Amino acid sequence: MDRLGQAAVAEQEVAETLDPADWRQLHALSHQVMDDAVAYLRDVRDRPVWQEMPAGVRAVFKAPLPLSPTPLRDVYRQVTEHVMPYPMGNIHPRFWSWYMGSGNFTGALADFLAAIQGSNLGGGNHAAALLDQQVVGWCREMVGMPETAGGTLVSGGSMANLIGLTVARNAKAGVDVREHGVASIEKPLRFYASDQVHSCHRKAMEALGLGNGALRRIPTDESFRIDLAALQEAIDQDRAAGFRPACVIGTAGTVNTGAIDDLGALAAISAREDLWFHVDGCIGALIAIAPGNAHRVAGIGRADSIALDPHKWLHAPFEVGCALVRDAAAHRDAFAVTPEYLESAPRGLASAPWLYDYGLQTTRGFRALKVWMALKEHGAEKFGRLIDQNIAQARHLDRLVEAEPLLELAAPTSINIVCYRYRPPGMTEEALKTVNVEIMLRLQEEGIAAVSDTTIRGRHCLRAAITNHRTRLSDLDLLVAETLRIGAAVASSGTR
Repeated sequence: MDRLGQAAVAEQEVAETLDPADWRQLHALSHQVMDDAVAYLRDVRDRPVWQEMPAGVRAVFKAPLPLSPTPLRDVYRQVTEHVMPYPMGNIHPRFWSWYMGSGNFTGALADFLAAIQGSNLGGGNHAAALLDQQVVGWCREMVGMPETAGGTLVSGGSMANLIGLTVARNAKAGVDVREHGVASIEKPLRFYASDQVHSCHRKAMEALGLGNGALRRIPTDESFRIDLAALQEAIDQDRAAGFRPACVIGTAGTVNTGAIDDLGALAAISAREDLWFHVDGCIGALIAIAPGNAHRVAGIGRADSIALDPHKWLHAPFEVGCALVRDAAAHRDAFAVTPEYLESAPRGLASAPWLYDYGLQTTRGFRALKVWMALKEHGAEKFGRLIDQNIAQARHLDRLVEAEPLLELAAPTSINIVCYRYRPPGMTEEALKTVNVEIMLRLQEEGIAAVSDTTIRGRHCLRAAITNHRTRLSDLDLLVAETLRIGAAVASSGTR
């Protein structure tokens, strides 16, 4: 071997790597991590839903940048002591604060395997890319969109809605927005949604350069569904005033109460008025697979685009959302760019479609595996039954509230979100808010349950969003009992 060859070998021998020096030690620690993870989920009921972090734990997260190494076993010990005992709590059976799935162990394994394989889902000819497309196809099938529709996996519902609304803007602008920008649109666009629409739609309007004023909030009826007559009137008014009505956003499950708009009627109005029909289905689109409740989202398959969240009622670990678009070509046209370094090839790794052409991310994680593995393990029918189960649990809580004189419902229970409040006689609205906020905070601080609060047409209330596959009826019985106990204690302290 010549001197250059010898130098190369010497350099190879001293080169640094992130692989362990002793794979056997890593193997042993990995087994401990797995054992701890199984116990963490198995014993979830034995822990508080949420607990405040002591000052000493908070201080850990203000430590400076580590410059020298720490043994991995010690790093893991810090995680077990300072991170795992203080979760948000959404995997716990009595977490109902916000609309979140509760994860599943198979999905966690899938995330681990996806990270080990390390594929970038920007595209290319490899198994992860094909699996990603298969999961999009399964999502499309679950909500009844045609096989020819396109779609992409994204971080969550906010991004999925942004994808759908971007395609809607471009399709209805009347000009090449990508080339010339929103300033070239001859008539200002108008999008329509109910006054219960999620705040991500405002962000989308702003990000799309249309502005918050382009989103008209239409009044809702007594069930918090969009008022169809008011929608038609708004469309007619805007068209007469020189605006271009472009898109109707139907909500399959509002974030406040779970109300579902009449999707079939919205599809008909959109078709008649030549508007794009987008459905925000991040809460309720997957009710389409629930045998006892699928009728509630009838018409969702007629949408031009749908946003949904597998990390909600498919219980995939965070994060994974899905945007579906009926016109696959319009979807690609809204995002596709082909730089010279990402050109397709007739064979090899670059011979498959570039998935980044369907969204904003060039680098995309392997989100699909956790959805794929869980659906393979359990089957879509089981997830449909779990959705029915959550809706039935909400009905149970609804009945408990109605049967208790000191509690009242603040809104009709449509699917699985129950809005209620503690309401002893003689209290002002301001005092009621104070009492109910205190109930919410004590439920959380005592580790009993996690509910959130909201204000619905001027009435402040507690809100339980039951999307947890671990919840049992006894958990809801406990929620009511503890609401009454804490409410009585707070009210007796003199709040009026």
